[in-house]
Amino acid sequence: MASNKKKAPQKKNDDSEDRKIVCTNRRARHEYDVLDEIDCGIVLSGSEVKSIRNNKISIEEAYARVDNHEVWLIDCDIAEYAQASIYNHARQRKRKLLLRRREIRKFIESADNDGLTLIPLTVFFQRGLVKIRLGLCKGRKLHDKRQKMKEQDARREMRDAKTP
Repeated sequence: MASNKKKAPQKKNDDSEDRKIVCTNRRARHEYDVLDEIDCGIVLSGSEVKSIRNNKISIEEAYARVDNHEVWLIDCDIAEYAQASIYNHARQRKRKLLLRRREIRKFIESADNDGLTLIPLTVFFQRGLVKIRLGLCKGRKLHDKRQKMKEQDARREMRDAKTP
């Protein structure tokens, strides 16, 4: 006899299923070597969240900086939301990033000591909240960029030669 018990939904180990990527910084992967990555929250106003939902955000020129044991996102451009009227936000204000203290100590302070840069790589929604993936990056020289492009071309040619 079959029982009418419902099975409990299984939890997913991979959070990538419930992420909606809004914006990516494609130039960052070309300009920098990404050594480490971390996801963090961001403090936003309501009109900023509405603009981000409409894909009106640019992180191409943005970077993060540690100031007084807090992490701030600088030069991130979020367009004004037309329906917000007088309650609109400033386009390029400093925005606080939300990280745990131990993450700041471990991840961020190594950037100051080693001369590395904090670059936002992607902006995404996770369970309704806006998150930013920060990368701990080291700048590339021009010859490094050329070398990486040659390696990518060689890999592409080998892959194309294998497939008929």
